[in-house]
Amino acid sequence: MSGVAVAELPPPSQTAPISEQDDAPSAGAWYLIFVLTLAYTFSFVDRQVLNLLIGPLKADFGLSDTRLSLLQGLAFTFAYIVFSPIFGRMADTGNRKVILLGGIGLWSLGTSLCGLARSYWQLFIARMGVGGAEACLTPAAWSIIVDSFPTRLIPRAFSIFLMGPYIGGGLALIFGGLLLEAAQGWDLSAVPYLGELKPWQVVFLVAGLPGFAIALMMLRIREPSRKLALTETKPERMAIAQVWQVFVDRRDFYGNFYAGMASLVIVLYAFPAWMPAMLMRRFGASAATVGVQYGVAVLVTGSLGVLCGPVIASWLERRGRADALMRVPMAAALLLIPVSIALAFAKSYGFAMIVATLASFAYSLPMALASSALQLATPNRMRGISASIYVFVASVMGLGAAPTIVALLTDHVFADERSVGLSLSLTCAVAAAISAFFLSRALRGYRRILDDAAR
Repeated sequence: MSGVAVAELPPPSQTAPISEQDDAPSAGAWYLIFVLTLAYTFSFVDRQVLNLLIGPLKADFGLSDTRLSLLQGLAFTFAYIVFSPIFGRMADTGNRKVILLGGIGLWSLGTSLCGLARSYWQLFIARMGVGGAEACLTPAAWSIIVDSFPTRLIPRAFSIFLMGPYIGGGLALIFGGLLLEAAQGWDLSAVPYLGELKPWQVVFLVAGLPGFAIALMMLRIREPSRKLALTETKPERMAIAQVWQVFVDRRDFYGNFYAGMASLVIVLYAFPAWMPAMLMRRFGASAATVGVQYGVAVLVTGSLGVLCGPVIASWLERRGRADALMRVPMAAALLLIPVSIALAFAKSYGFAMIVATLASFAYSLPMALASSALQLATPNRMRGISASIYVFVASVMGLGAAPTIVALLTDHVFADERSVGLSLSLTCAVAAAISAFFLSRALRGYRRILDDAAR
């Protein structure tokens, strides 16, 4: 590898021979995917259930859309991006099972603590705890998945794992709305302490419980041996200077990949963050109705999109498109431009739901493929840090910026909360166009890596 010196080899027990890298996956590998998908699912329940509680929180704490967006974005994202590189390096050098076990338990505790908040700032701090702990999931999970499956099945394994955000986002809306409505009729006055809680607090408490069960399921996971990447001949431990040199040598891929996917993630987070509010404010729908209908749409179309990605890529590869793992994400970004613009012309609840459904499919379509491309193009002992950088830039733009950009346009440009749909449309259309530009450049860099591997 150009510019990378030979480093100390890891113990033999930690490295899978090249001849064994494409064996059939074990039952333990599929159990791993099952547990990690559950973890990813409920991590999104924990982070997105807040989106359906905007009304009660706004009323109880007297908040503007901008201050609410800071709970959606900054509170979570600040801790998330601070801890992502730390967890990324830990995933490259340590035991990924232990990292995941501790992180799942901590973010579940943080979600439950959100339900005990008595002020805006207590809720803000609890959300920071959730974000910091959830930062462990992507670098550790991506790394352990690649080492658990043969190369040909890595996109499929990622597509199953990456159903988590769409299942979780859907469940957060469906059951969050139903639970919020049901909790308003509960009489908990006889239950110590719980009798003092408001319905939105009960929703947070319940949302945090499944994570503790998932943490127990992680105990049965085994830490796999580490495998080689494209262009990698020895699975070497890598110093920080070596990691940096790889990023410099392949900056035409990494820089454009991160910029393009970060822009695409703006669409992914902006839609579920503000689409419920748009449907309720513009068309007078109830939280329960929006939760169930939009939640089902996100769950079904998001899951379908992420599962269809590897199928489309495989079809393209059979027709000579070796770069399909990056070609499909670029096409998805282009598709999102007209879909996002269409939201500005939604004159009915039904048409708005159709647009939201198409967007959910389009922004989920490239996720498993982009993740696979990044991990396969990256040396094993820097996969965690490469994933954490992806988490960092995607979180700054998606989790941190996306909700607030929409809110600022609504509060200060259109100055009408009923215009949130226009803000959402404008934000997502511009983000999709920027994403398509950078992903087209990343595609060329990815082709160069493929060419180097073929030599």
